[in-house]
Formats: sequence, C-alpha cells, structure tokens
Amino acid sequence: MYGSRGAGVRASATVLGAALIIAGCSSSSDDGEQDGAGATITQQPKESDPFWVNPDGNAAQQVAAYAKSGKDKDAEQIRKIAEQPTGEWIGPENPKEEARGFTEAADKAGRTALLVLYNIPHRDCGQYSQGGAADGDAYRDWIDGVAAGIGDRAATVVLEPDAVLHLVDGCTPDEFHEERYDLLKGAITKLTSLKSTKVYLDAGNAGWGHPDEIFESLQLAGVEDADGFAVNVSNFYSTKDSITYGKQLSGKVGNKPFVIDTSRNGNGPYTGGDEDERWCNPPGRALGETPTTKTSDDLVDAYLWVKRPGESDGECKGGPKAGEWWPTYALKLAKASGT
Repeated sequence: MYGSRGAGVRASATVLGAALIIAGCSSSSDDGEQDGAGATITQQPKESDPFWVNPDGNAAQQVAAYAKSGKDKDAEQIRKIAEQPTGEWIGPENPKEEARGFTEAADKAGRTALLVLYNIPHRDCGQYSQGGAADGDAYRDWIDGVAAGIGDRAATVVLEPDAVLHLVDGCTPDEFHEERYDLLKGAITKLTSLKSTKVYLDAGNAGWGHPDEIFESLQLAGVEDADGFAVNVSNFYSTKDSITYGKQLSGKVGNKPFVIDTSRNGNGPYTGGDEDERWCNPPGRALGETPTTKTSDDLVDAYLWVKRPGESDGECKGGPKAGEWWPTYALKLAKASGT
C-alpha cells in the first residue's frame, strides 16, 4: 500500500509570488538577511544548501505573528521551518509570473529556486488534492508558462508528485495513461532545455511497493532525459529506507541520481489508525534532515524539503484543505524535532 496521496497542492491564492517579490517586498542584504515580512529570516550557507529560503513564506509570517503576540518560544520553534528552503508549489493560474517571481528572488539572493509542479490532468484520482489542468493542451501551455518564467535562472524542479505512481497502482484510469506519459515526457524535454534548470521526476516512496513495479513506467515517462528522480515527496519514510529504495530503483533506470524529501520524516512513518490514511496529517511526526546537497552519497543529489512542513495533507484528522497552512500541526512537527 502506498502512502503518497494528497501530495499537497499549494493553492494559487496562497502563493507569495511574483507580484510581491517584483514589487520589492523581498530584498537581500550582503549578509543574506531578508528585508520585508520575514526581516529576521536568513539564507542558509550556499556551499551546503544552495536553495532559496523564502522570507515571506507561511512559516516566516507565523514566526512574526507569534513574536508579535508574545509567544516567543513558539516563534522560535516555527523558525526551524521558516529558515529552511522549502518547495514553491506553482499554482494553476499564473505559472509564468510565479516561476519568474520565485526564480528572480532566488537569483537576487544568489540561490537556486526549488519549484514543485503539480498540475497534471486528473491529478490525485479525485482525492484530497484532486484537480489539475483541464486537458493535455492546457497542461502543455502551463508548462510553457513555467519554463518562460524560469528562463535562464537557476531552478531545481520536482515534477508531478504521484503522477507516475498513480499509473502503476491502478488509481488513474487506463484511458489516461498514454496521454500522461506523453505530457511528462514533454515537460521533461521542455524544462531540461533551459540553461540552469534541473528536473527530478517523482518516483514514489519506500512504503508503496517495490521498484520493479514502477521503473518501466518511469522510463515511459522519460526519466532517462531527466536529471534524476525524487522519492518520499510529502511522505514520512526514513532517510535510510528512502536511500535503499532510491538505490534499488536507480539501478533499474540507468543509475540515475535522486533527491529525497526529508521535510517530515524525522520520526519515520505513522503506523497507527486507519491504514488507508496513515499518510494524511499523521500525529507524532517530526522534521527530518535539513536541506543540503552534502549527502555523502554519490547517488543522492540532495535532501530537500519538497513538502512545506506545516501545510495540510488534506481534510483528515482535523486538518484544513490540502496545501493550506496549519499552524497547530507545524508547531507539533517543530517541537517533535528537538532543539
């Protein structure tokens, strides 16, 4: 049984994108400190973590809100999230503007933007994160918009969480398979043609099944033309188990490198409650290894926080809609991760 449903779409209305950034709400000083809503949020050392920290993200705003209300201890807990680079999930409406805004802000700070593209037609099989582009042509236009927004600036893209997995596990109806493979191949071709963009195709997680079940589908989706693949996106499997899964899969797809989402895997997967929803806002989880490209493993390109810690997996266990900020859950994640 896999557990990566509800990978977490970031609604367009909540994206802090191009309009704010271009207007000058975020500017960086020489020491990396950001001015604006998150005035005390700084970038991580570039040599170990080259990815951009958004100083205006939900976690940064929560730090400011807690500090303003005198909840200093809670503010410092949420700072554990706010000061780490997390994925920017590009919304469906303004892909060019959002991609441009995030990559321009990252470029200004001397960093690489981490973008997540999650808009494939028939997304999430009608579950908590259902939606996506209306059809194949709409998706191609959306990808073109993202590419135009990125341009020559540095970006690392995690492409379509669950899209290949749902072709394999029977969740996505057969009549959509051929089109989805074509759309993913086209997206990889388009994005890898950009000067400074790396693309990692989502490839499931350590708990859903065996690499033998997915590698051929990854090949059909064009993984050989991508920079690699991503594992554990929005999930909770340990880094150790994710490396084992990733290496087994890598050996079947031309020894491609991979990245691991470590955003919430500090305590591993949840094993209680309804088995079908263990992936959805599970209790007792913790932040995992902080983002870095220094993984000490030649096949692991980076540990990333693809899922934004503190944003809901969906309307389960008292959570808001998928992708919405949930401060109570964010605080529990941070506190569980220790000092």
